Amino acid sequence: MAATKRRWWSLFLLVGADLAITLLLAGALGTKFGLWDFQLGFTLLFAGAIIAAITLVLAIAGWVVANKRGYTADKGFLIGSVVLSALVLGFLGLQFAKANSVPPIHNISTDVDNPPQFDKVVALRGDDSNPLAYNREELAEKQLAAYPEVRSKRLPVPPAQAITQAENVLEAMGLEIVASDPDNGIVEATATTFWFGFKDDVVVRALPADSGSVVDVRSVSRVGQSDLGANAARISAILEQLNADGA
Repeated sequence: MAATKRRWWSLFLLVGADLAITLLLAGALGTKFGLWDFQLGFTLLFAGAIIAAITLVLAIAGWVVANKRGYTADKGFLIGSVVLSALVLGFLGLQFAKANSVPPIHNISTDVDNPPQFDKVVALRGDDSNPLAYNREELAEKQLAAYPEVRSKRLPVPPAQAITQAENVLEAMGLEIVASDPDNGIVEATATTFWFGFKDDVVVRALPADSGSVVDVRSVSRVGQSDLGANAARISAILEQLNADGA
C-alpha cells in the first residue's frame, strides 16, 4: 500500500514546479502584451526563480525519501518537479550569465564619435524611455572593449542605394520600418524582442565616402540598463547582410 499510495507532498512539489514555470511565462508574456510593466514582469520572474529553487531542493530530498521508503507512486511527480524546476533555473541562469558577460549598456553605435541620430523614432519612445544621447565618455570605452567588431562598414555603392539595401535587410530581420529617406542617407526602424516585447530602436546612416559610402548603425533599447548584448548582436547582423554589390 505504501508503494502505490501517492503522498500529498509529491503533488504539492509538482504544483510548485508548475507555478514556477507559470510565473516565468507570465512575467515575460504579460509584459509583452501590456498587462503590466517590465518591473512587475521581472518581479514575477524572481518569484518563479525562488519557488523553483525551493522546489528543486525539496524534490531531490523527497526522491531520497521515496527511494528509502519505497514510495514508488511518488517518483513520477518528483521527477517532474525536478525537471521543471531545473528548466526554470537553467533558463534564468543562462540569462544571468549573459548579463554578467557583457557591460551594462544599451546604447550601441558603430561610430562612437559621431553616432547616427534618430529623428522620427523620437516621438515613439515615450517620456519614460532611456535617453538617446550617446555619452562617449561613459559608453565608448566599454563598448569598444566588449564589441570590437561593431564598426562602420564601407560599401562601393552610393548612399541612397546602401540605405535601400539596409531597409530591405531590416525588414527581412523582422524590424518595423519607422521612416526611410534614401536621398538623405537614413532609415529608422524598431525591433521587438520575442519574450518581453521590449522595443529597441535602430537607425542606419550612409554617408558619401570615396566612390561609395560608409554605413553606420546604431541600436538603442527603450527600457532597461543592460541589453544582454542584443543591440551589438543586431548591429553585427545588419552589417553582415549589407552586400558590396548593393543587391
